[in-house]
Amino acid sequence: MSKILKFSDIEAAQERIQDYVVTTPMLQSSRLNEWLGHRIYFKAEHLQRVGAFKARGGCNAIRSLLEKHDKVEGVHARSLGNHAQAVAWAAGLFNVPATIYMPKTVSPVKAQATRGYGAKVVLYDDAVEVDAIEQQINNQPGHFWISPFNDAAVIAGQGTATVEALAQMPHRPDALFAPCGGGGLLSGMLVAARHLAPTTQVIGVEPANANDAWQSLQAGHIKALTNPSDTVADGARTNVVGDITFAHLQQLDDFFTVPEERIIYWTQWLQHLLKMHIEATSAMAMDAVVEWLRKQSTTKTVMVLLSGGNIDAAMMRRLWAEDQLQMIPSL
Repeated sequence: MSKILKFSDIEAAQERIQDYVVTTPMLQSSRLNEWLGHRIYFKAEHLQRVGAFKARGGCNAIRSLLEKHDKVEGVHARSLGNHAQAVAWAAGLFNVPATIYMPKTVSPVKAQATRGYGAKVVLYDDAVEVDAIEQQINNQPGHFWISPFNDAAVIAGQGTATVEALAQMPHRPDALFAPCGGGGLLSGMLVAARHLAPTTQVIGVEPANANDAWQSLQAGHIKALTNPSDTVADGARTNVVGDITFAHLQQLDDFFTVPEERIIYWTQWLQHLLKMHIEATSAMAMDAVVEWLRKQSTTKTVMVLLSGGNIDAAMMRRLWAEDQLQMIPSL
């Protein structure tokens, strides 16, 4: 059975979540367009509910469960932050108890935000322990584990952001760029774009310090990182993609990895130019945009999906430890 989603899955997701998520704006920087000589659009999903595109997938996943099952007694998830908040928020909308498992190293701000949406937060030391809990949950009637990315309903929900973005753009884009953690956002983007804009390239971007997806694509099979990743793009600190997302990632038109110094560079510049609180995971795609544009011979229109805007004080200090704004972006 094919793991590739259909566009009808995304259309159904739109119906389910349209009354609960917000339509996020499309942004531009005239200065950046002038410097690069191309049209760059930014889909501002950091202004979505819970501050990230994850709200779309979380909401669709829980509504789908309620449609398919007579009794949903609880939902469970493992997450460092944005997925945790999305599931907690969506579960609260529909009065479903939620339990979120977070590592003890998680930002206290993100753990507190998850509790604030009404979820029970369980902090853990050992990921293997949580793997065992996941197996128990999956065998417990009425209780459901919601993956941050390797879930068809989650992917379909994320795909609605691209449908919305394409409708907002005055020009059909030549390429779409999105960050890759577990690959859910990119998978939804690919399905939406192939249906609505089949000539548009879909391009993934990943931190070089957390390049499990890139390694998997190079090998032709899923490979996990052998050591924990350390990257300022904390939304992409996954150590392995899923079987559903990998099937979609293999159909991408291109894939880039970005070193830490360039992630920091573009985070500072996008925060400065757009006057927005943007996560490093969102901003890193701009380095891939520049690399891709250098190979083009005509003026292009591209769209970058800004995935989130949840940054705690410690990460903000790390991102702005050294001023990067003295070197103006260029091709």
